[in-house]
Amino acid sequence: MHALDLEGLLRRLHLPTVRRLYPELELRAETEDQSYRDFLAVLMAEEVAHRAQTRIERSVRKARFPFLRAIEDFDFTFQTSVRLQLLGSYLGPELVTEGRSLILCGPSGTGKTHLAVAIAYRAIQNGYETLFTSAATLIDTLSAATRHGDLTVTLARYTHPHVLVIDEVGYLTVGGDAANLMFQVVNERYLHRRPMLFTTNKPLAAWGLVLHDPDLAEAILDRVLERGRLIEMRGPSYRTRHLKAVDHRNSPPEVARISGIQRPDFPEPTVIHRTSRRTLPDGIA
Repeated sequence: MHALDLEGLLRRLHLPTVRRLYPELELRAETEDQSYRDFLAVLMAEEVAHRAQTRIERSVRKARFPFLRAIEDFDFTFQTSVRLQLLGSYLGPELVTEGRSLILCGPSGTGKTHLAVAIAYRAIQNGYETLFTSAATLIDTLSAATRHGDLTVTLARYTHPHVLVIDEVGYLTVGGDAANLMFQVVNERYLHRRPMLFTTNKPLAAWGLVLHDPDLAEAILDRVLERGRLIEMRGPSYRTRHLKAVDHRNSPPEVARISGIQRPDFPEPTVIHRTSRRTLPDGIA
């Protein structure tokens, strides 16, 4: 029997990981006296794992996250208004299969964007495609597409991904057509049961003012919350958590007393040098 061109065959089958690893795994199989089946199973497992990781990396790039965070990175001990157990159905395949949506509402620094990115990233790990955008960018892009007659094509960019994250509703002023444009995105996704994740610093009752149309804002929220929920995130900002330490710079100086109490270590006034502010981790909104 003629010697088979194994390298050529693996190239034709598009199995780069097997082609890269089989010499090393072949030696290991001989050393450990593996069966042919076990040797083949190890090779195939390596190929599948590599393809899964490549798909995740490609999907993360397409998602256009401002940063990448996993749910394991979220500090639930600091942000106690939300618990991991409450997010169970949003971290599994049912987020997409059941078309669930979520609105994360709260002041700046409470972790809304971090949590939205983490949920969307988990969806990617579960095999789905995600897109991240800010509300202002979404509306500006669709408004420009309307002027240029490209609205249908541009809408598809936001309606086709399995999961859409719309960040910072209410942070920036948007145009008068904001409600109409956002409604088209939300309604199309609602009809196809495609989940949406929103972050906002405004109460839902204020969305009418934010989007310049109370009726359309109500219609948007009605569709989002039919198969979704609202999570209100409270508490101090994670960005400024280091400022919780007591600042004694403006406190009146303690008077030394001759009563057995130890005198201050530095009885003379000392110069207080202001330290530069630490660079804080991004990813909290």
